[in-house]
Amino acid sequence: MSETKPVMGLFARFLTLWVLLSIVAGIALGNVMPGLFYTLGGMEVAHINLPVAILIWAMILPMLLKIDYSALHEVWDHRRGVGVTLAINWLVKPFSMALLGYLFLRVLFADWLDPAQLDSYIAGLILLAAAPCTAMVFVWSRLVDGHPQFTLSQVALNDVIMVFAFAPIVGLLLGVASIIVPWDTLFLSVLLYIVIPVVLAYIGRRLLLARGKLDEVLQMLDPLSMGALLLTVILLFGFQGKQILTQPLLILLLAIPITIQVYFNAMLAYWLNRKLGVAHAVAGPSALIGASNFFELAVAAAIALFGFESGAALATVVGVLVEVPVMLSVVAIVNRSKSWYEQGVVRKGE
Repeated sequence: MSETKPVMGLFARFLTLWVLLSIVAGIALGNVMPGLFYTLGGMEVAHINLPVAILIWAMILPMLLKIDYSALHEVWDHRRGVGVTLAINWLVKPFSMALLGYLFLRVLFADWLDPAQLDSYIAGLILLAAAPCTAMVFVWSRLVDGHPQFTLSQVALNDVIMVFAFAPIVGLLLGVASIIVPWDTLFLSVLLYIVIPVVLAYIGRRLLLARGKLDEVLQMLDPLSMGALLLTVILLFGFQGKQILTQPLLILLLAIPITIQVYFNAMLAYWLNRKLGVAHAVAGPSALIGASNFFELAVAAAIALFGFESGAALATVVGVLVEVPVMLSVVAIVNRSKSWYEQGVVRKGE
């Protein structure tokens, strides 16, 4: 199933550099041309920002086309790894992020933060953690020599669960945090950024496979998807450019719970897989899928729910800032610890 493997090439090899350059470009443009970004931020329909929506669709549709939903039948073959990842994604990650957000923002860092924005910051962190990544995990999995069919089946299963679970989990955690949930906008975000793209990608993949055109179309769309990712980063950091330059301490304070959350969930998933005797080729992507966030959805939902200048939007943008370097460090940990991991699995088998 070679058509499902990510096109690594120049983009993946220098991923950190491209994202870093896009972040710098976005911050610079946001400060040099703030009027442009205010105009772009004001382009909304039913609280959905159109430029962000278009870029996110261009980014995720080609990646969703790579997902073979027929791989769901292979879930049983990797049931231990799948079980670990599902537990981390849906039972640990959103709730641990809500706990970390409360602990750091309301208790430890409260004196350095604007009290009026505390709820919004925590909402952004919750949105960031409430959905597992469905796109960049293919890159992370490839970098750790992950089992491709496990990654496919896990992502496909997560997509199906996300259709039903994202809104209720977000609503529950925002409600617990005493944040008013605009349910109509939340459900519209789920429909726009999860349900419709998944359905279109599923239908499109079947049609393209029937015509033998999937590989060709994916090769054409991959540059579009990667370009949309970088433009999205530029746009998001352009929206928040002034805040990032004028409030570097705020960015650091928001980054701390996000970073802890990623490492905690990744290492917990990795350790549980080792305890269960799961092969390293499954444990690696399991840890990465368990830790990574669907930041495209989080950003879009934060902008739709709270506005592009809100604390929630800023928190999700900080998530983008943290995501790439932290996930690459997790990749390095998984790769360097392979012999340690496999020794533990062998001893368990003995």
